Amino acid sequence: MILLEKAIKIVLESISVKDPEEITLMEALHRIIAEDIFSDLDMPAFDRSAMDGYACKMKDIHRELKVIEVIAAGQFPQKVIHDGECSQIMTGAPIPEGADCVLMVEDIEKTGENTIRYKKEKTKKNIRYQGEDLKKGQIVIKAGTCLEPAHLALLATVGKAKVTVYQRPVVGIISTGDELVEPDQIPVKSQIRNSNAYQLYGQVLKNRAIPLYFGIAEDKADVLYNAIKNALEKSDILLLTGGVSMGEFDYVPEIMKQLGIEIKFQKIAVQPGKPTTFGVKGQKLIFGLPGNPVSSFIQYELVVKPAVYRIMGLNYHPAPLYLPFGIEYTRKHTERMAWFPVVLNEKGEIIPSEYHGSAHINSLADAFGIASIEIGKSKIEKGELVHVRLI
Repeated sequence: MILLEKAIKIVLESISVKDPEEITLMEALHRIIAEDIFSDLDMPAFDRSAMDGYACKMKDIHRELKVIEVIAAGQFPQKVIHDGECSQIMTGAPIPEGADCVLMVEDIEKTGENTIRYKKEKTKKNIRYQGEDLKKGQIVIKAGTCLEPAHLALLATVGKAKVTVYQRPVVGIISTGDELVEPDQIPVKSQIRNSNAYQLYGQVLKNRAIPLYFGIAEDKADVLYNAIKNALEKSDILLLTGGVSMGEFDYVPEIMKQLGIEIKFQKIAVQPGKPTTFGVKGQKLIFGLPGNPVSSFIQYELVVKPAVYRIMGLNYHPAPLYLPFGIEYTRKHTERMAWFPVVLNEKGEIIPSEYHGSAHINSLADAFGIASIEIGKSKIEKGELVHVRLI
């Protein structure tokens, strides 16, 4: 049995990042960029007005000014500003030669058909100067960044209509167990509906990879062998649920070995999810997750998610979030690190969800996140700051 940190390290050291591909900007949301992006121009590209107003000389703001031109956004000034003159200007329009400030339109009074006067004592310059946001050649997005909507705006600004991103992995999913039936079936006694596959499918989609569901495999050695062999050929990462414990019909680890999969670990010092198994075959990753839904959910979040992101070129580091615990919490067994679902109350404290164990699937439905308690620790005091992972 190994520590969680060691398990994650083993997984990440086994990964080869997918090759890059070029896609359009419209397809780039939530993809991991594979190249550094540099600005191809200054931003702003010219001195421009920060607001609607009148461009003039700062030294002239206390005198009556003659309006010599109207400058719209997208229009280049045609006249030079001389002493006693101004040009009416719109937000984003280029500053005319000779002007060094813009008077806000709200602070102007008209004194004649083509004359104005400023009503206040002082003014800011109200000019956005060329290159004050970005300089030509400046790096704007680093390789390995997950592209969010704000990044798309930046890419468009620097002329990147197409971007190079890392390919997304195909994540195969197999549920194992004679007791499983699909959601559209009514289970008879001794059967349960297959929830793990759909939970994992959603987690994979949320992480921007490509899920591929291969169905339920019975607890028969030959059936499992063929199902895993077939899925492995079509997947970069393969997730198996069930069949990894120590029961008589838990065949998965042995079949993994028969298929030439090198098993790197079979137990993690985490509750729930101790029998989580990980192996590699070439560049393919195989995770054997426990069959109970809370176990498989939490082990995906802790161990599989970093692998899914890393294979897409992203170094995933969960935000270090620490929140006060709203009650006193105790546990009897402390030999493993524990993770459990929590909700957020109106005071900004976290409270454990009603949780009856790793089969209690609805404990996650309204959870704010999962909280951890370290090995050897049996009690969390009310008000104590606790590490929380958002889900």
